[in-house]
Amino acid sequence: MNLKEAIYGRRSVREFTATPVDEKTIRKLIDAAIQAPSAVNEQPWSFTVVRDKVLLSRISNEAKAFMLQAPPIGLASHHFEDLISDPSFDIFYKAPVLIVIASITNDHWAVENCALAAENLMLAACAEGLGTCWIGFAQGWLDTPEGKTALRLPIKYKSVAPIILGHPKAQPPPIPRKEPEIRIIG
Repeated sequence: MNLKEAIYGRRSVREFTATPVDEKTIRKLIDAAIQAPSAVNEQPWSFTVVRDKVLLSRISNEAKAFMLQAPPIGLASHHFEDLISDPSFDIFYKAPVLIVIASITNDHWAVENCALAAENLMLAACAEGLGTCWIGFAQGWLDTPEGKTALRLPIKYKSVAPIILGHPKAQPPPIPRKEPEIRIIG
């Protein structure tokens, strides 16, 4: 698959087979992630790979409880509240792997650096025939002291990008894109 096919074909996947993702493939995806640019070439990222189903379930439950205690999250908050209140809802959609990209610094560019690495990882996964989805529901709890302990992260790290990974049951259809607002000056 060429780069254009990966960019135009990558979708957020929320239905996975039970087929595991081997460690060699995971390492290949992380190698693609670390090719991302970073501010001042600091490369300030850390990757935590979670394949333990019990831990994935615990994180899902803790993250849902954390979100229910947080202030409403905007226009869709009622829909999200119903979803995360459901005890059977797994925020990781039964994906076999969670990769959490964390910044080893909590500086001004922590989120941007990790987001660039996350996009590389997701595009590389697409090129390998795998599915990914950035799980925003997990972000808040994973950046708490309890979340960092669960991931065995130093407290000073900033959990940024929780990405689920697995073999998709089906490829989600393309979503129409809005016409971008573009300004060309000069």
